[in-house]
Amino acid sequence: MALGAVREDERDGYPRHLETFAERHRARLQEMLRAYGPGSTPASHGRYTLVGQPESLIICERMETAPFRLRSQWNKALDNVLLDDLEYAWGPRTRLSR
Repeated sequence: MALGAVREDERDGYPRHLETFAERHRARLQEMLRAYGPGSTPASHGRYTLVGQPESLIICERMETAPFRLRSQWNKALDNVLLDDLEYAWGPRTRLSR
């Protein structure tokens, strides 16, 4: 689903773009994983299930790059609480949740 928020014209260079994103945000990604990932107190309550999943990297990148497109694609297919939790954990500049 997360890749559905990547436009066709972005796909050829997307793996490299994602690698650059991960390098640039390594500390932030590590902190999110520590605070909200598996084994954390919030995760023990059944929340933040996407934190620590491989697709969370793509979702975080899309929250930074194309937040409205991501939310639009997400609303068509998945439960909003999953994205809302990851959005809160990531702490983006643009909040798209209600």
